[in-house]
Amino acid sequence: MRFVAVVAFGFLAACASAEAPPANAPVRSLGEILEQSPASDWRTVDQANLLYMQLPQGRVIIELAADYTPLHTDNIQALARAHYWDGAAIVRSQENYVVQWGRDEADPRPMGEAQATLAPEFDRPRAGVDITRLVDPDTYAREVGFAHGFPVASNGRETWMTHCPGMVGAGRGDTAESGSGAELYVVIGHAPRHLDRNIATVGRVLQGMELLSIMPRGTGPLGFYETPEERTTITSVRLGSELPASERVNLEALRTESATFRDVIESRRFRRESWFLDPVGHVNVCNVPLPVRVRP
Repeated sequence: MRFVAVVAFGFLAACASAEAPPANAPVRSLGEILEQSPASDWRTVDQANLLYMQLPQGRVIIELAADYTPLHTDNIQALARAHYWDGAAIVRSQENYVVQWGRDEADPRPMGEAQATLAPEFDRPRAGVDITRLVDPDTYAREVGFAHGFPVASNGRETWMTHCPGMVGAGRGDTAESGSGAELYVVIGHAPRHLDRNIATVGRVLQGMELLSIMPRGTGPLGFYETPEERTTITSVRLGSELPASERVNLEALRTESATFRDVIESRRFRRESWFLDPVGHVNVCNVPLPVRVRP
């Protein structure tokens, strides 16, 4: 199995600040903000970009980031159509880091129309990408925010998706083009932002994160399981577009360019609920929720 390498990387962004809301401004909870949002601030998630991963414990739904990693999206869709992951397993669970799944080299399965290797998609040109920016400084990039429903960062020339909890990436070997999406991982712990731009981030978990985050931790190096009994077998992985309508979940995601999402950001920057003694006035890109709901 390939593994997610640990690579040191960092960049100190210029400081910025946001003006605090007036003390007498109304305080709305996240639930109230979402309840009061117009329908136009939500987007229907394309079933063709949804992976439904069935585990013995339940179902995990992943949205693929077709706008950021189109080659990996196409390849992962081809792998799903080939039923590549049926009978594969959760092979790694590393504390405060990632859960990873795939097939052993000794247990091959036809990849259908998918490619065994892909050109790296670690970033894309910044030009033309409309980012809802955070004013707060970031350790790893000059600019952070959200685009196309995902957390992103930029150095002014390129932009890339960030390794926040719940984000899904494609495992690779030592060379940049050695990944294909056949081995995937999800961030379950503290955001490993040092992986940004070193590996293709291909999507995020929309439902079922609680099933992955509680996987028993592996006792081998990097959290790999040492015996077959430790692994969790994957029953199936299907594209939403392949499933009968009765088996799909019609999900909506809050548009990250919407006014409602900007209200969500500010509600997390200035925590004014009664429990908070210090509203802080700052927020990390990985601490802003990306709301998803079942379509009403």
